[in-house]
Amino acid sequence: MNQKTILVTGGSGFIGSNLIRRIINYTDYSVVNIDKLTYSGNPESLIDIEDHPGYTFIQADICDREAVRKVFSMYSPRYIMNLAAESHVDRSIDGPDAFIQTNINGTFILLSEAYDYFKMLSPEDKDLFRFLHVSTDEVYGSLGDTGYFTEETPYDPRSPYSASKASSDHLVNAWYHTYGLPVLITNCSNNYGPYQYPEKLIPVIILNALKHKSIPLYGKGDNIRDWLFVDDHARALLSVLEKGKPGETYNIGGNNEKTNLEIVHAICDLLDEMKPLAGKSYRELITFVTDRPGHDKRYAIDASKIRRELGFSPAYTFETGIRTTVEWYLNNNNWCTAVLSNKYQLERLGKL
Repeated sequence: MNQKTILVTGGSGFIGSNLIRRIINYTDYSVVNIDKLTYSGNPESLIDIEDHPGYTFIQADICDREAVRKVFSMYSPRYIMNLAAESHVDRSIDGPDAFIQTNINGTFILLSEAYDYFKMLSPEDKDLFRFLHVSTDEVYGSLGDTGYFTEETPYDPRSPYSASKASSDHLVNAWYHTYGLPVLITNCSNNYGPYQYPEKLIPVIILNALKHKSIPLYGKGDNIRDWLFVDDHARALLSVLEKGKPGETYNIGGNNEKTNLEIVHAICDLLDEMKPLAGKSYRELITFVTDRPGHDKRYAIDASKIRRELGFSPAYTFETGIRTTVEWYLNNNNWCTAVLSNKYQLERLGKL
């Protein structure tokens, strides 16, 4: 085992690229990044560290068993962090096949190859090895007006995306209980921040507003999410990786419950301040559209376990995080142009 090597899958995506940047810039680990480079994964997201001696990129699909096996053999990682996933609910409504293939079959192949690798390690290295699977709070279903998701909340997924992630979580747990693979699972709330592919709510709002296009808002805009700044998530994942107990699940939240309408208003108000329109507010661009099929009403995370057991709490408030995010998109138009090129033009997806 190379005790300083972390294998990150899906590292060219939104959360993965922010995680890798934090690992390279703030730790002494090296990173091997496996990414298929689907529409949402882009080398542009890691261009600032692509030449770092501690960073290696391999374009490969986690569903390719031989490619995964070769990476284990070549790099002998201490840690696996599985972030490779199809992750957009609307896309899962339009085409669930890719979600089943990557999120379920891909996780199965990673687990199988990780276990074969694990069996060959020395007893000392087995004690150090960890397989961290990164999941979502959407596996828990929908909350009413009160209450919070805890690590003991029963799974109740409502979309093809969340069902595929729930399936992968169950597989990871099975490899712990059946085979003794030292796994960890995290379930996080909605992430936002720099390098998020512009199909999710916050970058869609920002980029539509900057193009002076209508800002689409599902239903009445009263669906509620807990929002987690992506660098806080990256710090939490490293904390779980190094200090978490194998077989355990840790919920990661931002302590920032907001309605979608509150999110849109906050972004419009920041744009009014930073890049004002002549004679009107960006709020005038808001357009209410037909709601998403099966749209969960409310997600809210009880993150007391990770705070109590691992000492993690978010550094960003929503106000500081959303200002940082809007400023980043205003200053990185080249990245937005590159990742959207011939792939996606901010059109609505998931409409039956």
